[in-house]
Amino acid sequence: MTLTLLIRQMLGYTNGMSNWPIKIEQLSPTEKLGLLEELWDSLARTPEAIPLTTTQREELDRRLDDLEREGPVGIPWEEVLNRIQGRAE
Repeated sequence: MTLTLLIRQMLGYTNGMSNWPIKIEQLSPTEKLGLLEELWDSLARTPEAIPLTTTQREELDRRLDDLEREGPVGIPWEEVLNRIQGRAE
């Protein structure tokens, strides 16, 4: 049984009219991670549906203002990768 089908059954989304509540404590760690991944993916499909708090919006605005004023700051990905690979040698 796929995790999606298992979740649908637990939520009662089967051909029958089952009303199975999710009992998270009965899920294995792998099933819990799968459920978490499916929930995250579901939310990621419509990020605009997740409202930002005033604090989050202010922080994003501040960061955008910094970016417009200072331009991109940081280390290029290639340099980061080279540093990481250099440590492994």
